[in-house]
Amino acid sequence: MKVYRLGHVPWEDSQLLYHAMARLEHEALNLLSPASPYVCVGYHQDARQEIDVEYCRQKGIPIFRREVGGGAVFLDGQQLFYQLILRHDHPLAGLDKASFYRTLLEPVVRTYGDLGIPARYKPVNDVITLEGRKISGNGAAHIGESVVFVGNIILDFDYETMVRVLRVPDEKYRDKVFKSMQENLTTVRRELGRVPAEEEVIRILSGHFAEVLGPLEETTSVPAEVRELADALRPQFLSDEWTFGRSLPARPEERDVKIAAGVHVLQRIYKTPGGLVRATLEVKDEIIRSAWITGDFFFYPEQKLVALERALEGVPMAQVPAVIQSFYEREHIESPGVTPAELAAIIQGNV
Repeated sequence: MKVYRLGHVPWEDSQLLYHAMARLEHEALNLLSPASPYVCVGYHQDARQEIDVEYCRQKGIPIFRREVGGGAVFLDGQQLFYQLILRHDHPLAGLDKASFYRTLLEPVVRTYGDLGIPARYKPVNDVITLEGRKISGNGAAHIGESVVFVGNIILDFDYETMVRVLRVPDEKYRDKVFKSMQENLTTVRRELGRVPAEEEVIRILSGHFAEVLGPLEETTSVPAEVRELADALRPQFLSDEWTFGRSLPARPEERDVKIAAGVHVLQRIYKTPGGLVRATLEVKDEIIRSAWITGDFFFYPEQKLVALERALEGVPMAQVPAVIQSFYEREHIESPGVTPAELAAIIQGNV
């Protein structure tokens, strides 16, 4: 397998390259950083719900919606990205998601250890210091016939901008988010008081990935077909239609809006071990007319979430648990940290 040491690339390439490689079933490990900052939202998120879009536009901060679940994050050149693309028949790709994350995060844990920061894996997909602060964010997805695993070594982090790009109800709430983020998210600089040379970090990380993946052939440029497909994907992934494709036409701020007798639009939010789940429902006489499920959780296969929303249409509230359980079994769904029963309870308002 090749490891592409690409340095600092245009911010779009930091996302488009692995999306292209996955579609081409081109197995590789990418190590890179974006040359300029941007905001990246998860595949299942409603970007307008999570991000202060107007602020980002005023400041010239692009917003990108990736085909990987998880939450919104501010990304810049102070983070080293690792992006692993595996064909669907690769032995690692066949692991259940808990084993997949545990196996592929071991190189990251060892890298932090070698840098002088004792760390450990925390399910579902985090690496944390021994004191419990998150120091790496990770995700995985099925794209085309490939499985991708992406994450970062957080050398340093712009907490202020991260908090500012988030959509929050008021400034008091923003202050609380800022304080919580500083307490629970750390960086190499904060832990060591310095940032090691990027070449050193790349050498250590690449070596530990080779322990899991086997020998890696180093190169510094991607094949022409990858470059061509990445460029071809650019118009789609940079369009508003794609970026805001999970946005509701009209988003209720309240939890329960009565439209007419027996007709309600409900928004139910619950933080599960696997991430925040937000269910927006139109319900008439206790029957779901439409469902919209967003959040920073992971759901595999990713595209099946829309099918689940459609499967809930016309379903009486009382039958939601049985319908969701049946859907999970029939479609072989995995949602680490979010059980079918929990998802049903959120929709029913029983949490």
